[in-house]
Amino acid sequence: MNTGFPRTAVVITLVGTLVASCAGVSAQQTARTTGSIGYGPNPTLPKPRPTIIPIVNIADATGWQRGGMPAPARGLKVNAFAANLDHPRWLHVLPNGDVLVAESNAPEKRGQGFSLRKVFMTAAMKRAGAVTKSANRITLLRDTDGDGVADQRRTFAEGLNSPFGMTLSNGRLYVANTDALVAFPYSDGQTRARGRPRKIVDLPAGDLNHHWTKDVLASRDGRRLYVTVGSNSNVGENGMAAEKNRAAVLEVDPESRGTRVFASGLRNPNGLSWNPESGELWVAVNERDEIGDDLVPDYMTSVRAGGFYGWPYSYFGQNVDPRVKPPRPDLVAKAIKPDYALGAHTASLGLTFSKGASLGRTYANGAFVGQHGSWNRSVHSGYKVIFVPFRNGKPSGPPRDVLTGFLGRGGTAMGRPVGVAIDKTGALLVADDVGNVIWRVSRANRR
Repeated sequence: MNTGFPRTAVVITLVGTLVASCAGVSAQQTARTTGSIGYGPNPTLPKPRPTIIPIVNIADATGWQRGGMPAPARGLKVNAFAANLDHPRWLHVLPNGDVLVAESNAPEKRGQGFSLRKVFMTAAMKRAGAVTKSANRITLLRDTDGDGVADQRRTFAEGLNSPFGMTLSNGRLYVANTDALVAFPYSDGQTRARGRPRKIVDLPAGDLNHHWTKDVLASRDGRRLYVTVGSNSNVGENGMAAEKNRAAVLEVDPESRGTRVFASGLRNPNGLSWNPESGELWVAVNERDEIGDDLVPDYMTSVRAGGFYGWPYSYFGQNVDPRVKPPRPDLVAKAIKPDYALGAHTASLGLTFSKGASLGRTYANGAFVGQHGSWNRSVHSGYKVIFVPFRNGKPSGPPRDVLTGFLGRGGTAMGRPVGVAIDKTGALLVADDVGNVIWRVSRANRR
């Protein structure tokens, strides 16, 4: 595959790979012997091992060969619900069963200046297939004959600005662009957005806009909207003024257009979902990089109003990150420990609870998580969809692989899972932004 990045980036990537190889021996051995290190309510947290040059070990994006597909867990089957999309990132299932897909990528970034870290990151993202022009489109998929394959495809909305999250509430479809929350009127069965979107509120963006994805979810009564906004840095190195209303879940009143910080200290939150047992708001969070293969675990957690979850001053509760200056022991003392670790550098983005799923008893109560895959780890992590069982509203066991096989030989990635959703039939839909496919996972044998 011709990645098309410049010679300097190739050299830097090779240096990063060499660093990964040198630093990854012990981590590789650890991963082989413990398997689930960095998962669960009490993950193993080794000592930080900061690196001057970031470890860069990302799976080169190749896409699927003809007939290729990921491997489902025993008792499940998978098929392509829709293919030949343009970087599909996020999903929303409408009440009539239509599926909305945000075909999107990062907006063009300007005015950032030069830094070695930015060069490394750009090179890594190109290898991952993440540096492509954003389609800025939401596509509607419809399966009219019930065979598990979309046979109708319509452009629902276009001309958006790196759209990501979507939620339907009180006759409006809300879309989280990278710089604003907007809304379209919606009626059941509609296949095309009518008119221009109405802006509800601006969202933190700007020329830097380090984490560009924004998710949105409506409260059950529709009176409030919850929007995720990722940080503008790894650990606050761009100054905390650049982090205003970032690394947070925002609460928005769609009528008054008032906004407040609902929960903070969440480095890069995505995957908002209501816990069907407890009624709590849950979110998946990507944690910080560059302090070791097994630090810091990404996680999913319930989020409390007014809660602070540590970033950038501490991680997984009150474990202080000494890189952040000046320290804030007052805030660290308030840091809430997340509910469940999802493995270091797995880039866990998608999160949906299994209510309504028809995949059998194994998946009756829990959460599906789309793990996009690591770049800052000498041994690849993520690149799969997992299921975490729940009991009484809390995680109750180790994760189970649901969809694997995204990684190929020689460190390539045929696909990378992102958003996950339960369709109207109870199947699991998975957005694959490298394979440009929406996969549908269903029960193999209903006897």
